[in-house]
Amino acid sequence: MNRHQPLDHVKEAALLFNRAVHHQVTHFKGSIGAEHGVGQLRRDELKHCKSPIELEMMMCIKRAFDPNQIMNPGKLL
Repeated sequence: MNRHQPLDHVKEAALLFNRAVHHQVTHFKGSIGAEHGVGQLRRDELKHCKSPIELEMMMCIKRAFDPNQIMNPGKLL
């Protein structure tokens, strides 16, 4: 086992913790910023806290500035 990769149960616990935090933040009408962008780690989580319209707007902005997907390839924004 590679010591640099977290165990699956640690990843699952982190995912559940993040979802619980995001749930509380949205419950109180807050938001979580991503001043350095949204990468691969948070890409799936974003689907739970942003509306489909917000996600599409983010993707449109990314496509407008990076139509060839050469800046931060594989990242959402």
